Amino acid sequence: MSGDIIDEVSRSDELMRDFNAICDTGGRFAGTGSEQRAQDYLASRLEELTGTPAQVSPVAYTGWSRGPAAIERKDGPDGALPCVSLVRSPPTPGDGLVADLIDLGRGTEADFQARADEVPGSIVLVRHEYMFATDTIHRRRKYQWAMDHGAAGFLIANPVPDAGPVTGSSGATPERGIPAAGISAEVADRLTGGEPSPVRLVIEADLAPRQTANLVLDLPGKTPEWVVLSAHIDGHHLAESAMDNATGLAATLAIAAAMAPHAHECARGLRVALFTVEEWALTGSQVYVDGLGEKERAAIALNLNLDTIAGSPNLTALTSAFPKLEAWLTARAEAHGFALGTHGPVMANSDHYNFARHGIPATRLVAGFNEPQSEIRHVLTPGDTRDRVNADHLRRATALAAALTLDACRAETLNLR
Repeated sequence: MSGDIIDEVSRSDELMRDFNAICDTGGRFAGTGSEQRAQDYLASRLEELTGTPAQVSPVAYTGWSRGPAAIERKDGPDGALPCVSLVRSPPTPGDGLVADLIDLGRGTEADFQARADEVPGSIVLVRHEYMFATDTIHRRRKYQWAMDHGAAGFLIANPVPDAGPVTGSSGATPERGIPAAGISAEVADRLTGGEPSPVRLVIEADLAPRQTANLVLDLPGKTPEWVVLSAHIDGHHLAESAMDNATGLAATLAIAAAMAPHAHECARGLRVALFTVEEWALTGSQVYVDGLGEKERAAIALNLNLDTIAGSPNLTALTSAFPKLEAWLTARAEAHGFALGTHGPVMANSDHYNFARHGIPATRLVAGFNEPQSEIRHVLTPGDTRDRVNADHLRRATALAAALTLDACRAETLNLR
């Protein structure tokens, strides 16, 4: 059975058709028609492929709408320069936020401390970092440091030339936040070139309660235990959110289709969970996992989370400080002839984290870990488009994920805690 399923997903024409159809829905930014089109497509495909309708599980969240944004040097000849507000950024006052610009380079904690006397009341500029690397400092940590040091505004620049601005979640809450925006490498150069000058940042945005939904589909096995195969639906508005995360969604559909006729033969069932509002601090999966009872959480033997699984031929499993899980993943990948890297520390960079923090063995498969020159460098920018995804890389990643899913479902015992 294992060879048939792995071969089926690796050869399936439907994998790439689904990938392209998901990209066709747009960037899938939460709360937009693009996200709704993707949800409708995914729900329809899950039922078509498995014969089972997905459960629509409501997610209430603090919605946020992005309006126009711009930045300019007060003494500069360029006028308004383009920028994009970060998710959940508060708006600026009607006439904008005018303040000195403090360039903190990378924006480490030490960088903030070294210029702590200059930061209060300023707009700080830091650099975005390649997200999937051992020593990455996430933008939300830099944003928190900016607020902790009294900054009035926050800018984060894409360090990759000719690649446009960078976006992402700011980490702001209704209770605490400062205006925040992403800019390109070229705009950063214009703002910091020449004599120091105050800058004006203008951001329009609205906060309002909203509701969206996760999609959850159960394919029961012989016991009450479950393997949860997850991927996130939502993305960002700048492009197609192709690598992040149409790749994971397409792979999940292919694996669900291949497993559906066989799930009842397995020791534990397969639960397919398509979460949304992931890009907004993992909200959809948090609502789902927090809403489970202790007995329901105890019945989950493994969460295998597929997020950004193509953009490089190399895959890494983020194993969330579960050493038994790391050993099992390595052994099973090798047994099926796949290379798989591992990274042990907990990383709160996708939906697996909400399972791990409840003590559930959870891993994220991600492409391009510690490969800053891979196509993954274009995630969260206008470059996250389907042409950066090599079909063979996506097929192989899907085949590996299918092998791990099948082995986890079939194993007579699976104690990875």
